[in-house]
Formats: sequence, structure tokens, C-alpha cells
Amino acid sequence: MAYGDVRVLHDVALRVGQGEIVSLVGANGAGKTTTLRAISGLLPALEGRVTFDGEAITGRAPSRIVARGLAHVPEGRQLFTNMTVHENLEMGAYLPRAKTAVGETLAWVTGLFPRLAERRTQLAGTLSGGEQQMLAIGRALMSRPRLLILDEPSLGLAPIMVKTIFDAIRRINGDGTTVLLVEQNLAQSLRLSHRGYVLETGRIVLEGSGAELLANPHTRKAFLGV
Repeated sequence: MAYGDVRVLHDVALRVGQGEIVSLVGANGAGKTTTLRAISGLLPALEGRVTFDGEAITGRAPSRIVARGLAHVPEGRQLFTNMTVHENLEMGAYLPRAKTAVGETLAWVTGLFPRLAERRTQLAGTLSGGEQQMLAIGRALMSRPRLLILDEPSLGLAPIMVKTIFDAIRRINGDGTTVLLVEQNLAQSLRLSHRGYVLETGRIVLEGSGAELLANPHTRKAFLGV
């Protein structure tokens, strides 16, 4: 991957197995968000390929990648702020397979995040930061993804809301959804994850179980950039 003449990722190789939570950690500017955008088709790759369930999805439009079962919750949430909570959730269920099960999926999402049911008629732009993050995740889940990609889901949230989000990620995975997570909270993300990768200046420098990476001094060095 590159932005203009500046190469950002160099031979990055990673794997997310079905049923796993996998974390991608590293310092700011290491290339984490770029990696996620490459996977979900938001940025074109210069070289290499992305495969999902054995099928190449490199170069496909993001809408077609979502239709294959991959949903991306971006940093910054990117909600439809002038639409209600319920309308935002409905927008997530635009795929034919999602529409047929919209009631069941909505019940699951509001079970994960009861606050969304309480705020269903409220405009998304008037929610608190934590509620907006719940809604962003809930909207992605409405597409019934097999793989959920989360970019900095706890960024800027109060500690009690961070716990709520991480508990929800654990439950989402427990209900059968695979998760790829980029998260600034190093300890929380690696404790939650089955496996992880450390990205440093656009290269994978370490991989292992969450516990192994958390215990490795190089992980903290790469994360802190010192």
C-alpha cells in the first residue's frame, strides 16, 4: 500500500482463522488502519492479495466485500448523524440475506446494546461517544457478517464504556462472529485476543498468542514507538 509516492505497508502477511479474535497492534502511524482499509477494499493495493474464505477479494468494491460477509467499523464511527438510531441500524441490513432476518438480528444487537433500544428514535448525532460506538458496531452487525473488523473501538471513551465495548466484543465472538481488532488499549486487546500481530513501520515484526505478545518487551516497544 502507498499514499502517493510514500509506501506505507511492506509485505504484510496475516491470517485470521474462523472463530478467532485477532489483534493488530502497533504505534500510531505503523499502518494499522491502512491494513484494515486494504482488507475491506477501501484502498487499492499496489501488490499482493486479500483472500476471504479461500476466494480472492483484492480489488473488489467494498459493497461486494460486505456482501461476502465482511463488515468494517471504521475509526470515527461515520454514522448517519441526521438519522435516528433505528434508521442507522436499518441501513446496516440492506443486503438481501440481512433483510430476511432483520427482526432476529435487531433483537440480537439490542440485546448486546440495550441502550440502542432505549434511544431508537433519537438522532445518532445527539448520542454520547460511547452510544455512537455501540451504534456503529450494531449497524455493522445488522449485515450479519462472518468477519467483523473494528478500528479503535474504545478511542476517546470513558473507562466504564470501554469495558462495555470489550464485553460486547467478547460476546459477539462467542456468538460465532470472527473479529479482527485494531485497538489502542494494548493490554485489553491482547487479553481479549486468541492471537495477535505487531506492526512496526508497515511491517509485521511479531506474531503469537495474545498472552505471548503481551509478555514480550518488544511489543511495548513497538506500540510506544521507543
